[in-house]
Amino acid sequence: MSATERFLRYARVHTTSADNTGTTPSTACQWDLARLLAAELKELGLESVSVDENCIVTGWVPAAPGYEKAPVIGFLAHMDTSPAFSGEDVKPVLHPDYDGGDVALPRAGRVIKTSDFPFLKDLAGKTLITADGSTLLGADDKAGVAEIVELAARLMAGGIPHGRVAVAFTPDEEIGQGPDHFDVAAFGARYAYTVDGGAAGSIEYENFNAASAVVDIDGVSVHPGSAKGVMENALLIAAEINAALPPEEIPARTEGYEGFFHLDGLKGTAARARMGYIIRDHDWEKFQAKKALLEKVCREVGQAHPTARVELDIQDSYYNMRRQIEPCMHLIDNAKKAAELAGVVPTVEPIRGGTDGARLSFMGLPCPNLGTGGYNFHGPMECVCAEDMEKVVEILLNIVKLYSEA
Repeated sequence: MSATERFLRYARVHTTSADNTGTTPSTACQWDLARLLAAELKELGLESVSVDENCIVTGWVPAAPGYEKAPVIGFLAHMDTSPAFSGEDVKPVLHPDYDGGDVALPRAGRVIKTSDFPFLKDLAGKTLITADGSTLLGADDKAGVAEIVELAARLMAGGIPHGRVAVAFTPDEEIGQGPDHFDVAAFGARYAYTVDGGAAGSIEYENFNAASAVVDIDGVSVHPGSAKGVMENALLIAAEINAALPPEEIPARTEGYEGFFHLDGLKGTAARARMGYIIRDHDWEKFQAKKALLEKVCREVGQAHPTARVELDIQDSYYNMRRQIEPCMHLIDNAKKAAELAGVVPTVEPIRGGTDGARLSFMGLPCPNLGTGGYNFHGPMECVCAEDMEKVVEILLNIVKLYSEA
């Protein structure tokens, strides 16, 4: 079985996570893929395969004879798909010998256009996999799951020098809870990689510092006919707060290392409103400054409306893993070399987001992120390249070989 065949099987399993359910995993459907993966790993012969009470799948590929002292390397991917778009009843569509042009999806009249996604031209001649237009595909991160399982299968088949390899599949990454119950000590790896990125050969070890912020506003609601001098419209106060933030520091106007404020939720009435923000920046000082600015804006707007109430709650989510990876840059050097050995040009770039690896790195498991061969995550335009998935498996195998020489 190839990584592509495995992916097609996993993509059909509904695993969408959900915010604020109060359970782990956040949705019961994630158990279905967890149990399927555990069964496959046991069938392959991995050691100590388990699905724990938090829906985390783990197992170990035993070291090849003579390589028992090699450092234990781990590989992780997440099973859930984003709640931003439907991940139920996914029907993968194969486009063999893709011509590099626009891709018309069978349903909903959607077209993946090269004018919007220029990278598509680089995939000409390969096999492109999409959904049918009615759902996301789930390459984020079932492509990573498939590549890791295929890595395990090839190692268990023998003939490849390797130390012990630890594998894990986690729930709820898409809602920021993937490592919440992860036992780093029990996992047993000295170093690890998440396989949860974009193009094959991409290597990421810098990510945003991240925080979430909730602004609750209680206005003063009276009949609009007698509101003069009395009414405090909570929705207008919310608009005032947002207008006081730098207009150029939003996702649609930033790139690379530039951070942002992202208003990703606003609901309410004239009487009461709630705003949800995510705050991001690669630079620690700029990250702190952004949080301080939102605090200042909320305080000043609240003071300007003394009969209303403005309350802000900011919670840090994760931090830039760079400072945890820099003491062990061999992880990046070996990933680059592994890509080159597979005939792939490596690219090192910052993540404009976060991964489980960011939090795991601060939990004592240095864990940069590797590409999967997928693109356009979290929506119906998502796609993955079959040949690039197989290249990723080669890259993972090369990483394992390089550490067996350590």
